[in-house]
Amino acid sequence: MADRKIIIIGAAGRDFHNFNTVYRDNPAYKVVAFTAAQIPDIAGRKYPAALAGGLYPDGIPIYEQGELERLIKELDVDECVFAYSDIPYTVVMGVGAKVNAAGADFTLLGGKGTMIKSTKPVVAVGAIRTGCGKSQTSRRIAEVLMAAGLKVIAIRHPMPYGDLEAQKVQRFAAIEDLAKHDCTIEEMEEYEPHIARGNVIYAGVDYDAILRAAENDPDGCDVILWDGGNNDFPFYVPDLMVTVVDPHRPGHELLYYPGETTLRIADVVVINKIDSADPAGVEAVRRNIASVNPGAKVVDAASTISVDKPEAIKGKRVLVVEDGPTLTHGEMKIGAGVVAAQRFGAAEIVDPRPYAVGRLADTFRTYPDIGMLLPAMGYGSEQMADLSATIERTDCDSVVIATPIDLGRVIKIDKPNTRVEYCLDEMGHPNMEDVLAGLIAKVKK
Repeated sequence: MADRKIIIIGAAGRDFHNFNTVYRDNPAYKVVAFTAAQIPDIAGRKYPAALAGGLYPDGIPIYEQGELERLIKELDVDECVFAYSDIPYTVVMGVGAKVNAAGADFTLLGGKGTMIKSTKPVVAVGAIRTGCGKSQTSRRIAEVLMAAGLKVIAIRHPMPYGDLEAQKVQRFAAIEDLAKHDCTIEEMEEYEPHIARGNVIYAGVDYDAILRAAENDPDGCDVILWDGGNNDFPFYVPDLMVTVVDPHRPGHELLYYPGETTLRIADVVVINKIDSADPAGVEAVRRNIASVNPGAKVVDAASTISVDKPEAIKGKRVLVVEDGPTLTHGEMKIGAGVVAAQRFGAAEIVDPRPYAVGRLADTFRTYPDIGMLLPAMGYGSEQMADLSATIERTDCDSVVIATPIDLGRVIKIDKPNTRVEYCLDEMGHPNMEDVLAGLIAKVKK
């Protein structure tokens, strides 16, 4: 082992991937620890020896990020690698200042060393922030590719909240696979929509092994669809990079790490939610796209909303349940559920905070700016139970569910409820057929 000691600062995703691609089998470095932020219950575990490789027979411990400065000094660390996403630049460099002050170097790894080359064409989808509409964009791209007769295999940015060794490579082809892999709500929200549309999705921890399994999927594979998470840049070398921006948060495309990276490397930029955004916000986003990536094709799009039971909203006092990460580190103050409540005539949006229990009450304390929305936090069984109890306790007439999955399938909801669905609806040209035409022609040649 060399004397260059490394800590990887992460959130159980990009950090593990950076380790696997750059450090795992590299005797020039010794990774002495991971630190964890954003996601609960990651710290206190180990990155297992079975995944860490022969240089790490005891695995690698994972600590809370709050222990970083102590670890740098006690472990005589030379370098800290920042490896998680959806973070304001001021926060990133604040961490860098702490690292430097403790005596270590501060590093951000790029795509050259961490993007893996596929044997199949790769369409990668990213976003400048959590909650831009990346998942609905991925679904729309899959629909276009499948309509062209291509077999699409999706690969999702990691969400390894359970047994890391068991989650090395996960394949989801049927709804039953979600229970088989003991998925959390956060995982089901990303996997289920792909399964429902008939394409297989992979996820896990070791993204080289995942890619090779996907390329050789038993159902066949023509195109890999990288369905990115947070605002991270892809783990794979893209043949077409699509980045989604959000005019509800104009300016964020130039203020968050690594969201600006995803914007700069984009071949196609989707301006989503034009139908509900302030026109001034849309124009500000257009100017920022042009300033850093003038060669990108720009697709204008609406986030079209529908509800299955509008009578559960009209004239009712409603509790709005939105996607958890979008409200927490995504910092969104309005989502599809709020838009649906307003459009379909809710009498009132009920504040859930007085009724929150357990881990959800903790979430509101940690993220006090969430406001009058209930985040569908579901990182484990305890949070799922607290979510169900909070909904039951809330004094409302009905529940507006704006999560990507049918929440009533995984937790008990005894109140009248309606589900909000949303899809990407391109406005004019270029549209998704236009921007995918060249890749489709190349694959079918």
